[in-house]
Amino acid sequence: MKVLGLIPARGGSKGVPGKNIKLLSGKPLLSYTAEAALQAKSLAKVILSTDDEKIAEIGQKFGLEVPFLRPSELAQDSTPTLPVVQHALKFLKDAGEEFDAVCLLQATNPLRKYEDIDACVQKLIDGNYDSVFSTLEIPTEYNPYWAFVENGEGYLHLATGGSEPIIRRQILPKAYYREGSIYVAKTEVILGKNSFYGKKIGGYLLDRSVSINIDTMQDWENAEEYFKNLK
Repeated sequence: MKVLGLIPARGGSKGVPGKNIKLLSGKPLLSYTAEAALQAKSLAKVILSTDDEKIAEIGQKFGLEVPFLRPSELAQDSTPTLPVVQHALKFLKDAGEEFDAVCLLQATNPLRKYEDIDACVQKLIDGNYDSVFSTLEIPTEYNPYWAFVENGEGYLHLATGGSEPIIRRQILPKAYYREGSIYVAKTEVILGKNSFYGKKIGGYLLDRSVSINIDTMQDWENAEEYFKNLK
């Protein structure tokens, strides 16, 4: 299976201004994802999708290919991920390169390991999946079989739609949420079904110690503290 590694990193960031190239423990944030992606054995090609020339320059410095600058209409706060991935695939197809799947790696997750990238891709290859993404287990107290949501009339009902919660903790099914650092999906699903997930989704359980997603200044400070303690 020929897999494209895709790192999206646009220029306009409000939570942490300029975060994709801001120095984290002495290195641009983008460099951590670039290094992991380029070490991964499962990725046939790794590219950076950005609208920003400075980000493109730094991406190239760390070994990433930048075959295009992303159109501004695909680099807004409200831009979904799917059209960004579709744009990259179509651009490369027009240039004569086609891929069986895409591995999306957000630059905001600096701790991911290349071994986990390879494991996610391998799970997609080995299983009957449309997509595979990294997950973390939901703590028991937040399990959807114990979670209630409020309806329009102010009444609570179970998030699962069931009539009664499962009483015993021991028989609660395990639940997971998207961890955010690794997504792998087949091209036929992305382009043919206009989805980055499809119907057959696989989860890859990640070690919580290597999971951090930087969206806010508090997240940034937590990451700085992590690297400080690591040293």
